[in-house]
Amino acid sequence: MTKVILLFFLFFFSTHQFAACATTKFDEKDSPLSFKIEMVPWDTVNEILPRKSFFTIIDVETGLYFRVQRRAGSRHADVQPLTIDDTKIMKKIYSGKWSWKRRAIIVKYGDQMIAASMHGMPHGAGALKNGFPGHFCVHFLGSTTHSSKEPDIAHKLMLLKAGGKLDEYISNADPYHLIDIFAAGINQTDRKIIKKTLLPNMNNKNLYKTLNQITIFSITNMSYLPLNDLKGLLSMEIAAEVEIYRENQGKERKQIVFILVRNSIVDRWYIQQYELQQHL
Repeated sequence: MTKVILLFFLFFFSTHQFAACATTKFDEKDSPLSFKIEMVPWDTVNEILPRKSFFTIIDVETGLYFRVQRRAGSRHADVQPLTIDDTKIMKKIYSGKWSWKRRAIIVKYGDQMIAASMHGMPHGAGALKNGFPGHFCVHFLGSTTHSSKEPDIAHKLMLLKAGGKLDEYISNADPYHLIDIFAAGINQTDRKIIKKTLLPNMNNKNLYKTLNQITIFSITNMSYLPLNDLKGLLSMEIAAEVEIYRENQGKERKQIVFILVRNSIVDRWYIQQYELQQHL
């Protein structure tokens, strides 16, 4: 709730930035915020935000926001920044460099605030005079990329973060999915997600230093046991084959053994970071 209140004040009292974004008349009607961030399924969002509709994107981490128009998209929304000023704000969110990395965002349309995720890479066609060479993608609950029938895990984690559901989701993850979440955290350079997968109250300075050098962490194979076999376990080892791309070092194939632990059979799982550091 604190985050939402802060965003409210940012949205309505940072008028100098809003003026830079709202330079044209749009079909969106302003109304009081409901203070409720909704997790809305893509099929519903597809109707709420039809093609050619205008809405505002608020970046959860920075609080920066900009205006966009939805132009296309059947499995997710293909959108474009509305003006050159909006493009500048979006690029500032990405520290001045376009990127495929996902970010947690809130989509404001009228009095609705919808949890979502975006990437920051211009691609494909673009029709607006906005200094943005193409469009970018915004994902909602249940939406997918063009090449997959399943939601992209990184987009899913980001929209859960935007909707305040990330802690609950990770706490309920089975050991195999927890490793996938850990990998997604590395690929998105999101220390908050990584931290939520690891044993708490541990010194992770050296581990984070190692992970900062990794640009892509891809799990190519992982050994599985039936989930029913895990019910009575308090610790387990999971062997995984991974491909790691480090800055200026190229690709490296490695075998990593993840050790996962929990305090009781009703508690959540954690990745034990000390042994992980040894493998990386």
